[in-house]
Amino acid sequence: MSPESQASEALPSRRRRTPRGGRHRGDESFLLPHGSPVLVLAVPGTVRDAGGVPEELARLIELEHTGQPTLVGYLEGDEGNLGAVLAALEQQRPDEPGAVVVPLVTGPDPETEGAIGKSVADAPIRAVAAEPLGPHPLIAEALHDRLADAGLARADRIRMMTMVTAAGGVIVVTPGDAFAVRQAEVSSVLLASRLASPVFTARVDDHASVQAAAAQLRGSGVARLAVAPQLIGFEPGARQIAAAAAAAGAEHSAPLGAHNALARLASLRYVEALSSALSD
Repeated sequence: MSPESQASEALPSRRRRTPRGGRHRGDESFLLPHGSPVLVLAVPGTVRDAGGVPEELARLIELEHTGQPTLVGYLEGDEGNLGAVLAALEQQRPDEPGAVVVPLVTGPDPETEGAIGKSVADAPIRAVAAEPLGPHPLIAEALHDRLADAGLARADRIRMMTMVTAAGGVIVVTPGDAFAVRQAEVSSVLLASRLASPVFTARVDDHASVQAAAAQLRGSGVARLAVAPQLIGFEPGARQIAAAAAAAGAEHSAPLGAHNALARLASLRYVEALSSALSD
């Protein structure tokens, strides 16, 4: 079987959906054919750290985007460990992966990617690792929604655009190193376009950079600031959100959590990784 014919058989098709109301609607999603490789969400930390958010995202993926079970594997601890999840799977077809592992992180994270790579290499079935969820425009959509939920931006529920912004400037805070911050700047640019307001980017645990961003925003005439965390909520950096906002003298929105945009992104990363594996 050629890679092209494999891809046509194994890759999800798109189905047109009736739009749902509210900010989380989407007009199309992925529908996986029966027997497609399993989608496994790889979660940094332990089950206790995550607080059920990955499982909620898995259900969103199943119901809205794939139509097939989505599994969750944790990179730390014995309960729900990613290695054990992969070891329990069976190879469905010899000519394609048995599982696609999607990192549940919003940007590049070398430690997470290394742990996933080891689990994939040690798995008894053929598995492939996908890219992290971000950067992607859907991250900016989720950030916008969380700001609106906190009363820091008002969203037009019809056109998904801001009509009035309660905060005059926003600082997107993200975990990771300098490279992760540069990647998060994609979200900041897109968020600034949605809000028609200035948006800066900083590391969530680097309060000096957060304060510097706040000083620049205030120097440009911004009176009210908001911190928008580009975190799902179970990362260690999530504990720094309130402190980062306090350092900036700003209010803050909630972490992204089980947002439908993240479920859509996980489905997209699955498709990209599977397509690449079948074309090799």
